[in-house]
Amino acid sequence: MDKELSFSIIVPVYRRNDELTELLDSLTAQSDKDFEILILEAPSDADATELCKTYEQKLNIVHRIDNGSRSARRNLGIEMSHGNYCLLFDSDVILPTHYIATVRKALQTHYVDCFGGPDSADNSFNTTQKAVNYAMTSIMTTGGIRGGTKKVNSFLPRAFNMGFSKEAYQKVGGYREMIGEDVDLSMRIREAGFSIQLIPEAVVVHKRRITLTRFFRQVYTFGKARVLLTKLHPGSLKIMHLLPTAFTLGTCFLVVCAIVWRWWCILPLVLFALLTFTESLIRNKSLAVAALSIITSFTQLFGYGTGLLDELITKRASQTAAEQLYRQ
Repeated sequence: MDKELSFSIIVPVYRRNDELTELLDSLTAQSDKDFEILILEAPSDADATELCKTYEQKLNIVHRIDNGSRSARRNLGIEMSHGNYCLLFDSDVILPTHYIATVRKALQTHYVDCFGGPDSADNSFNTTQKAVNYAMTSIMTTGGIRGGTKKVNSFLPRAFNMGFSKEAYQKVGGYREMIGEDVDLSMRIREAGFSIQLIPEAVVVHKRRITLTRFFRQVYTFGKARVLLTKLHPGSLKIMHLLPTAFTLGTCFLVVCAIVWRWWCILPLVLFALLTFTESLIRNKSLAVAALSIITSFTQLFGYGTGLLDELITKRASQTAAEQLYRQ
């Protein structure tokens, strides 16, 4: 299908000039430069106004400061855009040189209304970044399903690397004010009858600038969001979404048994750690990254699992979202 595509790139940002520079550099280096860029920034004392001006001779770029939420700024950028197909990125990604060309070719060959692509690590990453990337993408954790399936009924693009037609966006009403807003949008696009698929070749380098504490908070929020998404989209909860909670409860049970009964009760956890270490060592070829991958994997599973449990018990995010959605 030879469909005329006009791309608009939407990037929400807040106090991230260093990583925004890397993203804009990667966009400048694209082999296909037929796109516009809209940077939607939250107000700060270190905004990217001057930075964006330095790219005006190289890129078709618009910078706008707005005090709305991340979802509101994404919606604003899409409404301001001139293209018929929007590409959404987080500010901490870097695009390979042929990313735009790859997406254009894939959509012209087999058009879909919404697509997503995988994320990967880079040799320049530090030890923590590589270990977090492992935890988010390994089959040993729930991160293994992240952008890893082509099944239409399973794959849901995330806003760090996704695109959708203006038609789909306008039909479903854009981003809503809630946690898990990107998955919610993907679900609504699918439920409205639009086509969704993974483009495996549309890989971005996801240069997460993150600490273990921030990583825990992030996946904790993912767990809470899953409960809310299940309420908004009945039937969307899968067994794999419950695995981190089962792992968390199982780990606590085994540790207690090891303390009050027999030490060897923790052997399943030791086995998990060894398998994680081995897989990460093979992938990253670094003892330091492999060792830290054990910690990030436990962090990913515990964070998501406790977040889901917390939301099931307290319903705090669900109550807040219900109030916000009622006002929309």
